[in-house]
Amino acid sequence: MVGFGASITDASAILIRRLPPARRDALIAELFGRANGGLGLDFTRLTIGASDFSPTHYSFDDMPAGQRDDALSRFSIAPNRADVLPTVQAALRVNPRLLVMASPWSPPGWMKTGDAMIGGTLRDDAYDAYARYFVRYLQAYSAEGVPIRYVTIQNEPDFSPDSYPGMKWAPAGRARFVGRHLGPALVQAGLPTRVLEWDHNWDQPQQPEAVLADAAASAYVEGVAWHCYGGEVTAQSRVRERHPAKNVYFTECSGGGWRPGWKTGFGDMVRGLMIGATRHWARGVLLWNLALDPSGGPHKGGCGNCRGVVTIDPAKGTVARELEYYALGHLSRFVRPGATRIEATSPAALPAVAFRNADGGKVLLVYNDGARDATVTVGEKAARFRFVLPPAGARTVVWR
Repeated sequence: MVGFGASITDASAILIRRLPPARRDALIAELFGRANGGLGLDFTRLTIGASDFSPTHYSFDDMPAGQRDDALSRFSIAPNRADVLPTVQAALRVNPRLLVMASPWSPPGWMKTGDAMIGGTLRDDAYDAYARYFVRYLQAYSAEGVPIRYVTIQNEPDFSPDSYPGMKWAPAGRARFVGRHLGPALVQAGLPTRVLEWDHNWDQPQQPEAVLADAAASAYVEGVAWHCYGGEVTAQSRVRERHPAKNVYFTECSGGGWRPGWKTGFGDMVRGLMIGATRHWARGVLLWNLALDPSGGPHKGGCGNCRGVVTIDPAKGTVARELEYYALGHLSRFVRPGATRIEATSPAALPAVAFRNADGGKVLLVYNDGARDATVTVGEKAARFRFVLPPAGARTVVWR
């Protein structure tokens, strides 16, 4: 396991940075540390340029319409210096083992058909420049003390949003980009960052399988990243069984108005992700926005009713911990990086997942998917203990 966490989007970083300094520091310590019952997040995701949860639609090399910058002479991570970069740096000071990955929602507009960050796709003559764009981004963040372990080359490459940056990118194009351009560029630059393929829903496993079937691309792909918004979690196991040398990561799922209340929202997160994604080989589990405001923003286009792990009210300076916070905490507080998932068998109404930490300690998460209280008996060899779990309730137990 590498850890559990959520994305430090522009929106999340802006809200965290606007808190009074003492409250901001306390929140970062609570989210990324384990002292005093902290959440212990060990995994986070950044956006390479703007997502829908950004105040503007920007890249790190914007140009006037009709102009290009193939030499990347205008490249700069300046848009991240006020909020995103200092937030990640603060999180790393609390948790130096924090693993960081990053995903673009769009290349710079001038690299695309349509000359815009919304819509279009990568121009055939921009593959080399886009590979160098990734290298420049990774080098710039590394120079600021933020090493990035993994990148995906496109967030949700089978979806082209009409109100925020994005683009469709077919498997053949992704394979060509990774195998002939980005992979060799990372090696030439001496960067240890590895590529994760797909970064989209469970409903199209044939897409990452097509990229992994390309030998040149597969050589640079460390694993496959998944989202929750379509299909079934079993897709993760299907692809892993066909490509057992490739790891599995779950990289996005958002809470929101479509997951109301504890029974639905909390149950979906615990049963579907904390248990489901890890039982289907995910080494890490990431939710979407780490923090949003009471209106589900700030955002520009896209989701209008998303919910963060915490809700920060900038007018009041208050922080509310949402059901996603508690779902994450059932594993993030107890499962350490380097832990191994171990087999746990249970009735269908009591889905469960178990782990063994490097120090030998064991962690078991159980969820009651039934309509009544359940008496749960946990057994390992001759040892037994039991507890009562209410319907739609979860419990994590730890023992040696």
